[in-house]
Amino acid sequence: MKYSLLKYAENKRFFNVGDNIQSLAAKQFLPRTDVLLNREKLAEYEGEKTKLIMNGWFTHNIHNWVPSNAIDPLFVSFHMNNTAAPFMLSDKGIAYLKKHAPIGCRDKFTAKTLQEKGIDAYFTGCLTLTLDSYKVDDSERGDDIYIVDPLYNYPRKQKVFYNFKAIVRSTLNGKIFQLKKKQKHVKNFIDADLLKNAKSVNQEPNSNTYSDDEKFAMAEDLLHKYARAKLVVTSRIHCALPCLALGTPVIFVNGFDSFVDSCRFDGILELFNRVDVNTKTGEFTTNFNLKGKIDANTMVKNLGLHHALAEPLKEKCKEFINK
Repeated sequence: MKYSLLKYAENKRFFNVGDNIQSLAAKQFLPRTDVLLNREKLAEYEGEKTKLIMNGWFTHNIHNWVPSNAIDPLFVSFHMNNTAAPFMLSDKGIAYLKKHAPIGCRDKFTAKTLQEKGIDAYFTGCLTLTLDSYKVDDSERGDDIYIVDPLYNYPRKQKVFYNFKAIVRSTLNGKIFQLKKKQKHVKNFIDADLLKNAKSVNQEPNSNTYSDDEKFAMAEDLLHKYARAKLVVTSRIHCALPCLALGTPVIFVNGFDSFVDSCRFDGILELFNRVDVNTKTGEFTTNFNLKGKIDANTMVKNLGLHHALAEPLKEKCKEFINK
């Protein structure tokens, strides 16, 4: 029996380091990694029988579903987006998921979607909640505050000016005229001095630049940094969720207003101290006691709700690997 780990196909512009962080969460349960399997090409695998923890977003290549019979899958922290579900839940897709049920789902939306098709499914939360293996003693925690892609879903230069087609599309849909909106809204709830002095992280670097080994090294480096941070402010769930596991105080900035985004947060958002932003006006509310703006002296205590999800996930993965 072999043991496999997911790797990820890049789009033409960027790749998401959060995907690699999700794979690191799975890797910690494997005795070794024999094969890196492309998430978008699981149907094509023809090697020796291999175990694979199937956590994360499935799938962009909706016409290449279902995975090969040579893959022995564990479905935990599985997310099926509303855009993919109509294609993935064909008769063939439903039969496959029923065969490998129960299906542990990253969010309650996915669990409900599968249940409506008669598939035994339940909510697990995200496997990155088990990344306390990267946790350090509090004596190693420094004074660094990280601001990681707040409101990254807002229009930004890298995507608007990617090529001529993107410029035309952004002009027609009005996004090109909203390039200053993110900066304006972020300043409403983060102090200007903190924006200037905090460490800024982009979890969506340019594609076609790094090898798989370099991407995993990048993901590990971020986990080591977050583990030692004083505070993290982010809109990336695969920054915020690991921070809960690491014991790092984290504030999640929720400025998502499309169902494509909000469906993947169902059951997850309540785990965080949050800033909820009105994407039209920039007005915000919080579910914690914030006086003024987030600054260098802001301290929050994580809610601790993730433990009830993390411990069963660990046991499920250990049982699957040891079986």
